[in-house]
Amino acid sequence: MVAGTLEVTLVEARSLKNMDFIVKMNPYVVIQYGNQKHTSTIAKGQGTKPVWNEKFRFDVEYPDGENHKYMLLFHIMDTQKLLDHDVFIGESKMYVKDVIASGTEKGKAELGIAKYRVVLQDKTFAGEISVALAFTLNS
Repeated sequence: MVAGTLEVTLVEARSLKNMDFIVKMNPYVVIQYGNQKHTSTIAKGQGTKPVWNEKFRFDVEYPDGENHKYMLLFHIMDTQKLLDHDVFIGESKMYVKDVIASGTEKGKAELGIAKYRVVLQDKTFAGEISVALAFTLNS
């Protein structure tokens, strides 16, 4: 088993489903890989076209058992001051096993900025999220 770092660059989202009809949405993203989680900053007042340009790092082991899904999960949320909870905008899943496997062989692997579908819980389209990846093998 080898270890490395998966760097996720959260770039932006487009055409998000508007969950706040009075004012512009204040979206943020919770990114999960296995039991590790990171939360982006809140894109205050950016509505359905937020831009983050933030990087997050996750510790990765490869291979990590037969049941490991090698999946990044992005939950896009809207902060709500009037409600006692934030509102779910949508989610996106990204399978990263190929990037990790390639990085394990070569020492580093990158996946440039790509768009991924954001869907609601019923799997209907709710926008797009742009993400880039880099996996680096620990020395």
